[in-house]
Amino acid sequence: MNAFKSVTNNVATNWQKSRLQLSRVWALSLPYFKSEEKWRARFLLTACISLNLGLVYLMVLLNDWNRVFYDALQNRDAAVFWHQLGVFAMLATCFIIVAVYRFYLTQLLQVRWRAWMTRDYLQRWLKGHVFYQLELQSQNCTDNPDQRIQEDVQQFTADTVGLSLGLLDATVTLLSFVGILWGLSGGFSFEVMGETYNLPGFMVWMALTYALAGSLIGHVIGRSMASLNFTQQRLEADFRHHLMRVREYSEAIALDRGGRVERMSLQERFAQVLDNFMRLLRVQKRYTWFNSGYGQAAVVFPMLVASPRYFSGAIQLGELMQISSAFGQVQESLSWFISNYSRLASWQATTMRLTSFQDQMLAIKVDEAAQPDTTTHTGINALHTTPLTISLPNGDVLLADTSLNAAAGDTVLIRGPSGCGKSTLLRVLAGIWPHVTSPTHDRHGEPITYGPVVLPDRSVFMPQRPYFPEGTLRQALAYPDSAEHYTDEALKNALYDALLPHLANDLDVAGHWTQQLSGGEQQRLALARVLLKRPRWVFADEVTSALDEAAEKKLYEKLLTMVREEGGGLVSIAHRPSVASHHETVWQFVPAPEGSAAKFVLVAE
Repeated sequence: MNAFKSVTNNVATNWQKSRLQLSRVWALSLPYFKSEEKWRARFLLTACISLNLGLVYLMVLLNDWNRVFYDALQNRDAAVFWHQLGVFAMLATCFIIVAVYRFYLTQLLQVRWRAWMTRDYLQRWLKGHVFYQLELQSQNCTDNPDQRIQEDVQQFTADTVGLSLGLLDATVTLLSFVGILWGLSGGFSFEVMGETYNLPGFMVWMALTYALAGSLIGHVIGRSMASLNFTQQRLEADFRHHLMRVREYSEAIALDRGGRVERMSLQERFAQVLDNFMRLLRVQKRYTWFNSGYGQAAVVFPMLVASPRYFSGAIQLGELMQISSAFGQVQESLSWFISNYSRLASWQATTMRLTSFQDQMLAIKVDEAAQPDTTTHTGINALHTTPLTISLPNGDVLLADTSLNAAAGDTVLIRGPSGCGKSTLLRVLAGIWPHVTSPTHDRHGEPITYGPVVLPDRSVFMPQRPYFPEGTLRQALAYPDSAEHYTDEALKNALYDALLPHLANDLDVAGHWTQQLSGGEQQRLALARVLLKRPRWVFADEVTSALDEAAEKKLYEKLLTMVREEGGGLVSIAHRPSVASHHETVWQFVPAPEGSAAKFVLVAE
C-alpha cells in the first residue's frame, strides 16, 4: 500500500512538473507567433507540420510496399519484383524531396525565431538600464546574461522546434501504423481456469507494453539529467566569464603578479565543471547502456513474437516484414520519450534559465512602473529634486529627505569619505539608481507633477571608469553617437584640447582602447568626448584622479570655460584639494546624528 502511494505521489509530482514546464515553454514561445512576424512564423510552422505529415504518409506507403515486395521475392515473381523496384524509386524520390525541404524550412523557422527572440531580449535587457539594475541585485543576480541571450536562446528555439515537430511526428506515426499493426497481428488465445480468452491486436499490446516498460525504466535511470544539465550550463558560463575577466583586467593582474592566483582560481572553477560533468556523464552512460540495449532488442522483438504465425503458415514473408516494419514504427513512436530523454533534460534546463532571466527583467520593469520617473528632462536650465530618500541595495538608508538644487552657472563639488555614497548620488541624478523614493505631494498637500529629479537639458555624466567600444578611435571618441556626425577637424581638436595630440592621426585605427590606453589616457579620452559634444551641464565622478595636477588644472579650466559658454553648470566628485579651487559650492557628506534613520547628511557649504 505504501509503495502504491509512493508511486502515485511520484506520478502526481511529475505531472505537476510537466504542466509547469509546458506553461513556461508556452509563455516563451507565444510572443513570437503573435509578433509583427506572426504570419511568416505561422506559415513556416504550418509548412513544417505539413511536410512532417507528408513523411509519415510516405512511410505508410513504404510499409505497404514491404509486403508486396517481399511476397514477390518469396513467390519468385520477377514481374512484380521489377515493378515494385520502380514504385520504390518513385517513393524514395518523393521521400528525399520532402525530407530535404522539411530540414530546410525547420532550420529556417529556428533561425528566424532565434533572431526575433535575440532582438527582443536585447531590447528588454538594454532598455531602461535593466542590464545595470540586474547587476545591483547581488542576492538574486542573473548569472551570465550574455549566455542567456547568445546560447540559451539558440538552444531553446532549436530544441522547441525539433522536439515539438518530433512529438507531432511520433503521434501521427502512431495513429497511422497502430491500425495497420492491429489488422496484421491477429489475436492471441490463452486459457485461464479452463476458460479460453482471445486478445485481439496482440502485437499492438506487445508494442505498448515494451515501450511503457522501457519509458519507466529510462525515467528512473535518467531523471537526474535535467538538474545536472542546468548546473553544467551555469558552471560552464561562470568559468567562461572569469576567463573573460582575466583578459579584461590582464594589465592589473600582471602588475599585481596575480597570474598564479588567477590560475588556481580558474582551475578550481574548472574542477567544478569537470566534477559536475563526470556526474552527468555517469548518468548518461547508464542511460546509454539501457537505451542501446532497448533499441537493439526492438529489432528482433517483433520477429520473435510474430515468428510462430509465420512458421505455422498463417502469414507469408511479406506480411512478417510488414508486421516488423509496422511494429518498429509503433514502438518507436511510443518510445519517443526514451529516445529524446537527454535532449528533453537539456531543454528543460534551458527553459528554466530563460524563464528566470525573463522574470527578473520583468520584475525590474514592474518596480519602475510603481515609481514616478526618476529623471525628467525639461526645458529649464537648473537642477532640482524633491526630498529624496536614497537607500542601498541591502536596505540601509544612505540619505533621508534630501533636496538638491543647482542653478545655471553653479559649480558644485561633492565631498566625503571614501565609500560614503558620492557616486550613488550621481547615479540617482542620472536616473539609473532604483533604490530611491520621494513624496508624491508637497508640504502644502498639493500633488507633485514632476519627477523626483528635474535634470537640465544637455546633461552629460562621466563615470569613474569610462567605457570605450572596440573599434576605431573615432568611434570611441564619438560614442554613443555615430562618428559620422563629427568632422575629422572637430575630432582632432577635441583630442588636442584633452592633451592627446599623439592620437590625432589615429582616428581610423581600430583597437581595444580600454586595454591599450593608460588610466590617464582613458580619462583624457573621456574628457575629449565631452569637449567634442559640448554639453551644457557636466556631472563628473573622479574624472581626473589619474592625471597630474598640471594636466588636471588645464582640463578643468577647459570644462569650466565650456559650461560657462554653454550657460550650464558643473557638478564634480573629487578627493584632491586642488579640484576644490575650480568649484564655488561644496556638498559635504557628514555622518548623521546617532539614532538617525540615515547614515549620512548632505551639508551645503
